[in-house]
Amino acid sequence: MSGLVRVENRSEEDAMAESCNGFVQVMARWPVACLAVRPHRAGRLAVMAITCGIVAVSAALPALAQRGPKSVAPVAEKLIDAVVNISTTQTTKGPKGLPLPELPKGSPFDDLFQDFFNHNGPRVPRTVSSLGSGFVIDGKEGLVVTNNHVIADADEIVVNFHDGTKLKVDKIVGRDKNSDLALLKVTPKTPLVDVKFGASSVLRVGDWVMAIGNPFGLGGTVTVGIISAKQRDINTGPYDDYLQTDASINRGNSGGPLFNMDGEVIGVNTAIISPTGGSIGIGFAIPSDTAVNVIEQFKRYGETRRGWLGVNLQAITDDIADTLGAPAGKGALVASVTAGGPAAKAGIKPGDVIMRFDDREIASMRGLPRIVAETPIGKSVDVDLIRQGKQLSLKVEIGRLVEDDASSSQEAATEPDEPEPLSLLGLQLEVMTDELREKYGIDKSVSGVIVTDVDQDSAAAKKDIKPGDVIVEAAQDEVATPEDVEKSINKVLRSGRKAVLLRIEDAKGDLRFVAVPLG
Repeated sequence: MSGLVRVENRSEEDAMAESCNGFVQVMARWPVACLAVRPHRAGRLAVMAITCGIVAVSAALPALAQRGPKSVAPVAEKLIDAVVNISTTQTTKGPKGLPLPELPKGSPFDDLFQDFFNHNGPRVPRTVSSLGSGFVIDGKEGLVVTNNHVIADADEIVVNFHDGTKLKVDKIVGRDKNSDLALLKVTPKTPLVDVKFGASSVLRVGDWVMAIGNPFGLGGTVTVGIISAKQRDINTGPYDDYLQTDASINRGNSGGPLFNMDGEVIGVNTAIISPTGGSIGIGFAIPSDTAVNVIEQFKRYGETRRGWLGVNLQAITDDIADTLGAPAGKGALVASVTAGGPAAKAGIKPGDVIMRFDDREIASMRGLPRIVAETPIGKSVDVDLIRQGKQLSLKVEIGRLVEDDASSSQEAATEPDEPEPLSLLGLQLEVMTDELREKYGIDKSVSGVIVTDVDQDSAAAKKDIKPGDVIVEAAQDEVATPEDVEKSINKVLRSGRKAVLLRIEDAKGDLRFVAVPLG
């Protein structure tokens, strides 16, 4: 009751003051909007409204000042001499001085043009130039970092410095396509200005960053923005883990540094998403933590030496997680294991879900290859996994990844006697025969039960199971006959689960797990 009295007996000035206090708080967030809509009143109320507005704007100023650094000039001045332009030249040949037409790889017109050029005079050299960016990390040794794609196929590489000095690259210390990094060496007459790497792991989304590079060949250009996102996968390779920034990055910025406000390199600018080739505020940089690891290997070995586990992985969907007794959306599902590889020697099996690796949580399937690649070769690590709903820990000694190495073939299983086809889950299943192998292009090393027909209205069809697919396992049991599949389905039904997990291999040799609903 006393509350009601206080409100009823409140003076007009008190009411206005209380309203003003509330208004100041709103103004601190939206000062322009509030000033525009503030109604004016005569007399004392109008004066108080104006006073309230002034107070509100004053209160808002500190917040507005925090929207960005007042100036990055002091930082940029110290760094710009360490950022370089990379110019490359490449010699190609065209007929009678004409440039070769740029055709897509494998174009049906390629042979036609080549035949025309071969019969219409000799080819003459033509020089193609391109520009990118880079930065010096060791001024005494003359070591310069850039993107691999900046120097790809170059016959000559020149490093152009901010003061106009030009130095030819003496040696490519190392280069790597998968990380898109390269380390160059020049011979300076006096020590160069260099920059140091910082830790990208401590960056937060919203932190201020600064890019310096050579956009469109204009020379040293400074742009500022924030970290928009971390751990971006843009489908450029198996180790994608990019920083995303809205700092302007354009053509020619590739290979340039992304700095934090302490002047440390926390990323190497590499790619943008843009329909025009210009910045629309979506740029990507290789995190410094990744770059440092690769660059140290360049210095030591002249190449990258990545860790190898010897597994093929698959993401875990909700239905697959239910059949495995594993948490949905976490971990990496082992689709296959390379015979004789580190995982096989340690006892890791297809169907295992790797939850932790070397005491690091595996938040998603795509994170594991990067973690394994960064692990020192020969190191013994703990691998925590879930197998058929039970937790298990194994020791694995990491091997060395041989790039583009074909996986070893599996030993072919003995073919059993041929029973009658059997229909299960909307699938017509048959025992593998030589005739069926030839019909569907199945390799002799593949053993299991082959799918010869699919009911298009079935749940299996919705899971993209097709004729020619081979069921290698059902409910994590190896199968050789349709009856084996049926037994596994019945076992799942007795357990009360709603789907059966099938391990399927297609004609290309790709293995995957599919959870097919029952009933």
